[in-house]
Amino acid sequence: MIQVTRKDSKESLENLLRRFSRKVQQSGSLMVAKQGQYFEKPISKVERRKKAIIRRQRKAIKVQKLKMGL
Repeated sequence: MIQVTRKDSKESLENLLRRFSRKVQQSGSLMVAKQGQYFEKPISKVERRKKAIIRRQRKAIKVQKLKMGL
């Protein structure tokens, strides 16, 4: 459970809300809730992860080529 308390009595509601939303985003609980929204077969999860690995490798190669000037 994520809790945010006021630092002092003069802290505005906007600042409090901003700190809360930042903590929620950093914890990753929102992403987990969105992933559980729809059922996904385990096979497709593995395929999605493999595609993500390939995407990262291709991007690394592309960045390396840019740095070398090719």
